[in-house]
Amino acid sequence: MSMDAVNAARQTRWQRQLARCSDRAEGGRTLVVEGSLRRVVGLTLEAEGCEAALGARCLVDTADGATLETEVVGFADERLLLMPVGDMHGVLPNARVRPYARSGGLPVGMGLLGRVVGADGVPLDGFGPLESDEHAALKREPINPMARKPIDAPLDVGVRAINALLTVGRGQRLGLFAGSGVGKSTLLGMMTRYTNADVVVVGLIGERGREVKEFVEHTLGEEGRRRAVIVAAPADAPPLKRLRGAQYATAIAEWFRDRGQRVLLLMDSLTRYAQAQREIALAIGEPPATKGYPPSVFAMMPALVERAGNDADGRGSITAFYTVLTEGDDYRHDPIADAARAILDGHIVLSRDLAEAGHYPAIDIEASISRVMPAVVTREHLRAAQRFRQVYSAYRQQRDLIAVGAYQKGSDPQVDQAIEMWPQLRAFLQQEVDEPMALEVAIEKLDALAGQVAG
Repeated sequence: MSMDAVNAARQTRWQRQLARCSDRAEGGRTLVVEGSLRRVVGLTLEAEGCEAALGARCLVDTADGATLETEVVGFADERLLLMPVGDMHGVLPNARVRPYARSGGLPVGMGLLGRVVGADGVPLDGFGPLESDEHAALKREPINPMARKPIDAPLDVGVRAINALLTVGRGQRLGLFAGSGVGKSTLLGMMTRYTNADVVVVGLIGERGREVKEFVEHTLGEEGRRRAVIVAAPADAPPLKRLRGAQYATAIAEWFRDRGQRVLLLMDSLTRYAQAQREIALAIGEPPATKGYPPSVFAMMPALVERAGNDADGRGSITAFYTVLTEGDDYRHDPIADAARAILDGHIVLSRDLAEAGHYPAIDIEASISRVMPAVVTREHLRAAQRFRQVYSAYRQQRDLIAVGAYQKGSDPQVDQAIEMWPQLRAFLQQEVDEPMALEVAIEKLDALAGQVAG
C-alpha cells in the first residue's frame, strides 16, 4: 500500500472518530467520550481511539467507579501514551478513556501563605480549603531576555558566609550542591527564616514524606511559615506529580513576582525533578543519552530554571535556590550537577568533610562561587572577600603538612599568616542556626578580618 493510501486511511479513521465524539460541558470541563484503554506497560497506559494533544489530560474509568487522571506524554501510531497522576489501582482492560480540558489551572494567591499544598493544589495541612479565587497555568511563556531587568541589588539571606563571600543578588538563581546528611535542609531553613524577602515559596520535590512535616514544623518554624507557601510532592508520588510540584511552586512564585513582590524560591531538589522526567521519558521509550538520562531531561531543566529571576519592569523578583544531590559527593562528574552549573548563576557546595568535623554551615568556600557578586557589591567588599579567600586557600593547600608538623615556619609568609589567623577564619565561616547575621554586619566583620590580613 502506498503512503498516500495509508494517510488517506488514517484520515478516514480520524474523521470517523470525530463523528462518534459527543462533546458536553460538565463542571466547567469539556469532556470527549471516545477512547478505550488497551495496554498497561510499567508506568505507561496506552489508549486507542482518542485524539488528544501532547500535554492534554485524560480521565480513565476504574473498577470502583472513580476516575484516574492522566496526561498525554507521547503517542505510538494510533495509540496515546498516558502517564497517571495518581495510583493506577483498579484500572481495567478496555476501560473508557475520556480526553478533557480543565480550565483555570491551579490555585494561587495570598490565601496560600502559611499553607502546605500538594502538586495538584489540594491542601495537605488539614486547615481547610484554600481561600483563593485565582488560578494559574503550570507553564507560561518565558520573559524576553532583553526585557528582563538586570541583577543589580544584593539580597540579605541571613547567613554570614554567603552574605560576605558569596553575596546573592536579587533575582539570582543558585545551586546548592550537597550529598545526603551534610546540613542541606538546615541551611535552607535558615535562609527561609532570615532572607529579606516578602514571600518564600518552598518546593519539596521527591523528598521523604517524613521530611515534609519536619521541615514545616521544625526547620521552617511558625515564624517562617507565616510568609511561606510549601508545595510538597514526596518520593512516593508518581513521577508526573513530582514534575507538576516543581512547576506549581514556580507558578506560585511567578504570581507573587507579577504583583511586585520579592520572592525567595527554594526548590529541594532539582535532581528529583530531573529523575522524575527520566522515569517518564524511559517509560515511553526515549533512549538514554548521558548516564541513563534522556535528552528531554536536559531540555526541561533550563525551561524550569529560566522562569525565575527579575521581571520585565523591575518591580518584582524571584531569587531561587535549587538543591542538587551529588552522587558520592562528586559534583564534578554528575550529569545533573554539571548541567545545573551551566544554567545557574552560581553554586554553593556543601562539604562532607566539613560537616563531619562539626563545621556548620558546611560551605566549601573554595569550590563555591556567586557569578553576580561583582555586580551587586562595592569594590572594597569584593577586595576584602578576595583577600579572605587567598589566606583561607593558602592554609587549605598546606593543611596536610601543617597537621603532621612538616611545614617549616617562614617558608611562605602568606601561609604563616594563614596559620596565625586560621581560628578566626574558621569561626567567621561558622554560624549557629538560631543566630542570623545581617548583610551589613557580615560585611563589617569581613572588612575587619581583611584589615588584619592586609596588616
